[in-house]
Amino acid sequence: MSVLLDQLRQLDWRLDFDPGALSRGLKYATEDRIRLLSLSDKAIETSCEGSEGHFYTQRIRLAPKGLGVVGNCSCPVNYNCKHCVAAIIVLLAQPADGWQPPPPPAERLVDDLPPLPHLILGSHAQSQYDLRSGRMVGSQQHRAGLIFEYGNAQVHGKSAKPERLHHRSNGERLSIARHPRAEQAWRDVLRQLGFKEALRQSLALPVNSAEMFELPNDEQWLHFMREHLSALREQGWKIDIRPGFQFDLTQVEGWYAEVDEAPGREWFDLELGIVVEGRRISLLPVLLRLIQRNPELLDPQNLQRRKDDDQLRLQLDATRAVDGRPLQVMLPFSRLKPVLTTLGELYQRDQDPAQSLRLSRPDAARLSQLEGLDLHWQGGDELRELARKLRDSGKVTITPPTGLNAELRHYQLEGLAWLQTLRDVNAGGILGDDMGLGKTLQTLAHLLLEKESGRLDRPALVVMPTSLIPNWLDETERFAPDLRVLALHGPGRKKAFARMAEHDLLLTTYALLPRDLEHFTELPLHVLILDEAQFIKNPTSKAAQAARQLEARQRLCLTGTPLENHLGELWSLFHFLMPGWLGDSQSFLRNYRNPIEKHGDATRLAHLNARLKPFLLRRSKEAVATELPAKSEITQWVELSDRQRDLYETVRLAMDHKVRDEIDRKGLARSQIVILEALLKLRQVCCDTRLIEESGTRTRGSSSGKLDSLLEMLEELIAEGRKVLLFSQFTSMLALIEDELRKRSIDYVQITGDTRDRRTPVRRFQNGEVPLFLISLKAGGTGLNLTAADTVIHYDPWWNPAVERQATDRAYRIGQDKPVFVYRLISRGTVEEKIQQLQAQKAALARGILDGREKEGWRLAEEDIDALFAPLPRLS
Repeated sequence: MSVLLDQLRQLDWRLDFDPGALSRGLKYATEDRIRLLSLSDKAIETSCEGSEGHFYTQRIRLAPKGLGVVGNCSCPVNYNCKHCVAAIIVLLAQPADGWQPPPPPAERLVDDLPPLPHLILGSHAQSQYDLRSGRMVGSQQHRAGLIFEYGNAQVHGKSAKPERLHHRSNGERLSIARHPRAEQAWRDVLRQLGFKEALRQSLALPVNSAEMFELPNDEQWLHFMREHLSALREQGWKIDIRPGFQFDLTQVEGWYAEVDEAPGREWFDLELGIVVEGRRISLLPVLLRLIQRNPELLDPQNLQRRKDDDQLRLQLDATRAVDGRPLQVMLPFSRLKPVLTTLGELYQRDQDPAQSLRLSRPDAARLSQLEGLDLHWQGGDELRELARKLRDSGKVTITPPTGLNAELRHYQLEGLAWLQTLRDVNAGGILGDDMGLGKTLQTLAHLLLEKESGRLDRPALVVMPTSLIPNWLDETERFAPDLRVLALHGPGRKKAFARMAEHDLLLTTYALLPRDLEHFTELPLHVLILDEAQFIKNPTSKAAQAARQLEARQRLCLTGTPLENHLGELWSLFHFLMPGWLGDSQSFLRNYRNPIEKHGDATRLAHLNARLKPFLLRRSKEAVATELPAKSEITQWVELSDRQRDLYETVRLAMDHKVRDEIDRKGLARSQIVILEALLKLRQVCCDTRLIEESGTRTRGSSSGKLDSLLEMLEELIAEGRKVLLFSQFTSMLALIEDELRKRSIDYVQITGDTRDRRTPVRRFQNGEVPLFLISLKAGGTGLNLTAADTVIHYDPWWNPAVERQATDRAYRIGQDKPVFVYRLISRGTVEEKIQQLQAQKAALARGILDGREKEGWRLAEEDIDALFAPLPRLS
């Protein structure tokens, strides 16, 4: 015997085979299927008779270095299969002195067994590139596979010469004669029905599994299924319809929607389905599985391209009453589009759905998408009415309160109607209009209507930055004098706590709310309003936590920048407005932030927009305030001075080394603080070298090419009679600018974080007493109305374009009647230039959410680090 067989006897070779192959191989070994082809010390070659008379060849050897048995087989499994197991067992069972081949098996001849036709029907969906349209186009292929059955033996294809089938039946070997003429007669039946031989391969049925036929078009397939299939069965044909065959269809008798609304609860169950064979069948589980396999079905652009009469085939979770086959239907996209749009919430869940979809009460707004589908509704009348009100809020004609001393513009009337609708349906929302469109006025009109209707039987509370208290007092006195207002601000506020219930409108600040929380929690409110609500963009801040503890019938947010940096800020606002509606922060990160911000997922973005739309009213000045004059935005490139260039390169080299060491140790994500500190120093050098040089340092040359350019600009602009707002985020830079202005006897006023009296500098500038207003970006980005200005200068760029825009809107707002020019001073070739590029990317994120547009992804990547710390270009 060979050395190889001796080695196999010494090994536990069974460890190299899975249990299924071992059990099936053992059975084959007892059925006389193995024939030895060759035997050596290195390899064994055998032949094994498989199922249905197929013969497979095995080659068995040992892997080097004791790594086990390697068995290759010509069967589909290919490696260490049951045939290899059977071969090893049979060979090891032979005497050690040599192999004695068994005698050839005996077969019984069968010549009079007629063939019976077996027809298999299948479909396959495929996509291919269409040169005319320039995009991928989906299509379906369908095949009818013909097999002839001789008893339990099957065969397909034409026989070139007299042929016999070798088959094992009940342990007996049979040699069965084929009957080509009888087979051809069955083929002719198919041809008479319009079938032709399929010349191209298709995945509609397995390759070489049958003789393939096809029909010219879908209409003939449908005709065949309706008119001829039952006749073939009566003639003795065996029909096998594979799962997914497109034309095995059942008629849809109707559509229904059922809403199970639990009284007093914040959720409801929605079931959508069809009526087939008199049975109601939910579509939700079927559609979810389809969406998980084909997420592009929820892609808004893909849905838009679908014609209303396009059809989608669905296999339902039910069987036919007659024959038990799975029910399949064709559904038109005219009905599916609104259904698929509504299913976005279902798609984001990880678990399998039940027959119905559980939705939060605010999501009832999306039921309006299903109106007009001729659905048979059961339940949910109140929720459907809520959905209609939210959908039609912009169409409602509303009469302003009689006590309002202002004429509301058309879009302000729409905003008032929207606020009233939210109150009517017990919902909160974000009034996210651009700065200068009158969010305060619309809110005062809303509160005044509540008072005149008798609903304002509790106070309303507005929480705001400290700087806005005077603005709210002034505008309330001017526009809504009938509202009794109380400002809870300053050291004397404690005496006023006892009188809060006597007032209609209470004002406090984000800084004071946590300190005075115990007084506010004891007082139920009618409306709780957060002005400049981006102040709670961090949900763990004291102000955000305090605001969520207050009791109010309605909660509102006012902000021109509901999203500044990332979607988590928007989640924080809705966590205040409607806790739990967008899930917790981790599920929101998983379901929305990561797909949208990191991967640009248009489907997730569209779904989030659809959910937010009823509760976020966003209008831009360009869209609604057509009376505003033009705004010109200009990038003013400046060159660094020689002194700046030398210092910039020195700092850049040191910071680049420091940052890369930190990234190597902690990774990019955990190195943000060090990166920002390094970039801060480079930005300060771009402003003026004195911002980082030690005091008393004696150096030659200009400390700032940008400051030199600014002073030239100011002298020219002021000489032209322009009124200028100058913003910088560095108060130390504003101090340096002040020194230069005093040297040149240029009058100015200023607001920084240390400014206590904000009204006086605003009044002096608005009255035309001074031509220049110096403002720190943080202190003056909100709450100022400076329409006397016609020029805005941003001395240094900030990461967030929304913050810069807010600052610009101090001048470019309702009431401005002059063209506004906005200058950004950018040091060429420096980190400031890269910041400007990143600004555009972050602005795209905000547009995608607030305006419903597609966004470009934004994240700080390795290539951004390379660009931010790139050396200065050489001077030509």
